[in-house]
Amino acid sequence: MLYGKSFFLVGIGGSGMMPLAMILAGRGATVAGSDRSLDQASLPAKFDALRALGIALFPQDGSGIVSGEQIVVASAAIESTVTDIVAAKAVGAKRMGRAELLAELFNAAPLSIGVAGTSGKSTVTGMIGYILHTLGRDPTVMNGAVMKDFAGPDRPFASALVGQGDAFVSEVDESDGSIAFYDPQVAVLNNVSLDHKSLDELRALFGGFAARAGRVVVNVGDAEAAALAATIAADKRTTFAVEGDADLVARALDLDAFASRFELVIGGEVHAVRLAVPGRHNVANALAAIGAAIATGVPVADAVRAIAGFSGLKRRFELVGQAGGVSVIDDFGHNPDKIAATIATLRSQPGRLLLLFQPHGYGPLKVMRRELVAMFAERLAADDLLVLPDPVYRGGTVAREVTSADIVADLTARGAPARHIADRADAVASLLEQARAGDRIVVMGARDDTLSELAAGMVARLA
Repeated sequence: MLYGKSFFLVGIGGSGMMPLAMILAGRGATVAGSDRSLDQASLPAKFDALRALGIALFPQDGSGIVSGEQIVVASAAIESTVTDIVAAKAVGAKRMGRAELLAELFNAAPLSIGVAGTSGKSTVTGMIGYILHTLGRDPTVMNGAVMKDFAGPDRPFASALVGQGDAFVSEVDESDGSIAFYDPQVAVLNNVSLDHKSLDELRALFGGFAARAGRVVVNVGDAEAAALAATIAADKRTTFAVEGDADLVARALDLDAFASRFELVIGGEVHAVRLAVPGRHNVANALAAIGAAIATGVPVADAVRAIAGFSGLKRRFELVGQAGGVSVIDDFGHNPDKIAATIATLRSQPGRLLLLFQPHGYGPLKVMRRELVAMFAERLAADDLLVLPDPVYRGGTVAREVTSADIVADLTARGAPARHIADRADAVASLLEQARAGDRIVVMGARDDTLSELAAGMVARLA
């Protein structure tokens, strides 16, 4: 059994690695790891939290890999020239990919619930986990974001929940193709849109994921997901839609700045649903979570009652603070659909938008260039301001065919209020100079934990 072995996680502080480390340690495995951020003395609280779980941390210099009995785990982003990987080869340690290990743990669970989709995976995963936990099912949950309901002074980075029940709930990633490793008993397919791969590649990956599942909960309000739903046998699928035609339908939406209400229509019954998270997209996420919970045997009324207490995830439309009449919101938006959903939610209330969008790499910019430009050009008002610093860069050889400057040039040509300010600190200073009472500043981007610190620092400077 894998939980009885010794693991060394390279890049242990990453959003996918850290919860995996928590689950392994919580189930009795010996866990150690290294991270570039640790070597740079960045985000010390994160590494203190890992040490508190009994996880040994080492510099990323190969010193923690000393035995062929260790299993060395690395994500696809870790290059073969990294010293830890060289050390693993030297001692004959077994190598596993992060997704490969997670999938093995997931597939071995008595009840595996996999959440897929270009947008909303982390939120739906958190919602399902919260419903099952609230109802006493004691699930294990693997998330890419911190679940606020499970966080506390002793667990500030609760991106995983280690339970003793039969359910293992996990988001699954299409960006590196690892979704192909998972064989879920219950699969959720939220939506399909451009992010890291072409639509043809995404259709194949999501289609295979659905085909391997025992039951598929699928959003037929999304055109691409609906097309995939049509290929799934009717007795194997549960459909949902916001104001559409499906097994679970949300109607009579009542949305405000930080909450949502709607009527759930299912099987001829109507249930009043309250959510402590805002936006039409979160109504769809709630339908996905309720549908998945029902697929595990949870009564509808119990799922509806439980989900009302879900308070959301860190960096998902998170109000960091207010000062001088300006609100600062931290958000994971990084692809056209996610950013559009956040802007649509913000538009439910008055106020100018000052957006800081840090792209999460040069590759995604190349893939999404046309769609990003079209979305921003359509959604930005004349008195808004969008500022793009250069993309986050983690080292290695990277093709820089499309840059932040290119995106801003495209937007400027279409008359959109956008600026490229290469240095992030300068970009922040520019936005703060512009801010006035009634504005909402939104920090957007993925794969960079320092963005949360940045947002908190903006509140402090405004004050």
